[in-house]
Amino acid sequence: MVKTPVCTKMDVAIKIVAKKWNGQIIERLNTCPMRFCQLRDSIPGVSDRILTERLRMLIADGIVQQSAVTTAHSDYKVYCLTEKGKAFTPVLDSLHAWAEDWVVLESEEELAGQRA
Repeated sequence: MVKTPVCTKMDVAIKIVAKKWNGQIIERLNTCPMRFCQLRDSIPGVSDRILTERLRMLIADGIVQQSAVTTAHSDYKVYCLTEKGKAFTPVLDSLHAWAEDWVVLESEEELAGQRA
């Protein structure tokens, strides 16, 4: 008898958010569309290569879209959330709230130990 996972769609969603940087990318794009350099500069530590890779993945998953903007002086691309991406933000908000209540970072443990 072949057993199939009960929550395969949930597993896929968890894999999307579990990829390093994806949550931060979605969070930043939730505020407004951004050019690549603006997005990169708003996420400390992410490299151009990794950001490009993550954006491509999020575009393929239908969470982010890339749009061309033409002005009198230049042409450039911006990234923004799709409706699917916007629908994901409450999930990230809930995850953030849970993490604030329950996750202790190593540096927080060290600070707590120094205070005791």
